[in-house]
Order: sequence, then structure tokens, then C-alpha cells
Amino acid sequence: MKLWVDDVRPAPPGYVWIKTTNMAIDALFFCSDVELIDLDHDAGDYSKDGGDYIEILNWMEKEGINWVPIHLHTMNPVGRENMRAIIEHNGWTEV
Repeated sequence: MKLWVDDVRPAPPGYVWIKTTNMAIDALFFCSDVELIDLDHDAGDYSKDGGDYIEILNWMEKEGINWVPIHLHTMNPVGRENMRAIIEHNGWTEV
């Protein structure tokens, strides 16, 4: 399963569209078949349910989740660099 995490842009074909940070964390925690997580940064109105999407990476770091490749589709340049710093610090795969 490929996760598309974004508050506004619909998921491309073949992805599951997730709008909240907490839903993405649940998917990573409960589903063993996540093959990719594609992240925006800004959760907009959905930030009340877990914060902006960078919090997914913070949770993954805390929980030792390191098996899922990550793609960043955010248009926020500062957010992208902050997310990339977490990815690089942990040696995760960015695609």
C-alpha cells in the first residue's frame, strides 16, 4: 500500500489518500504492507489531528520505524528541508 498524505491534493491512482497525521501514524503502526509514504508538510485544517505532517517523521524516529521509503511532495521549501534533515539524520531512504 502506498500512502499519500496531503490535506488538499487528491491521491494519484494506486495511493491511499490520508489527510491527518494521526491517520498516517495508525496506518504505519497497524499495516505491515506500507511500501511508500508520500508526504506534504502543511496539514492545514487537519493539523488539529496530530499536527503538520512532519510529526509523522518525528513519530517514526521515536518508534524506530525505518523500513518505509519516503517521498516528499510538499511545496513548502522550509518544511521540505526540515523533513529532509530528519530523513538524512536517520539514514532513511528518500525516493
